Amino acid sequence: MTRDLSKFPTDSNGNMLWHMLQTGDNLANPREIQFSVIFPSQEKALKFGQILLENNQKLSFCPYLDNPEHPWEITAYPEMPASYDNIIGYQMLLETHARKFDGIYDGWYCPPQGPE
Repeated sequence: MTRDLSKFPTDSNGNMLWHMLQTGDNLANPREIQFSVIFPSQEKALKFGQILLENNQKLSFCPYLDNPEHPWEITAYPEMPASYDNIIGYQMLLETHARKFDGIYDGWYCPPQGPE
């Protein structure tokens, strides 16, 4: 299979999606994707989380031990097909709102799915 760079650019998001496709994942199937943002204080994380909740987003909130300067994590769980445009669009939305609270986007994760 030839890699379509318009759907799978050579950046971390495109590489992850390409890898998922190569392992048999049907990326078109909607699924929960986990997007994490880390914050310097519990208060700022909770304020960001409130914005997500007001927009009907599922989320989790927990300590983040890997970064002493940003020890609080909010993870959002939107349901969507795993496409580059969806990933980038949601990432940009999170980054825009997290910036107001000194939040740093920390990536996304999606458990593998079969070819269903």
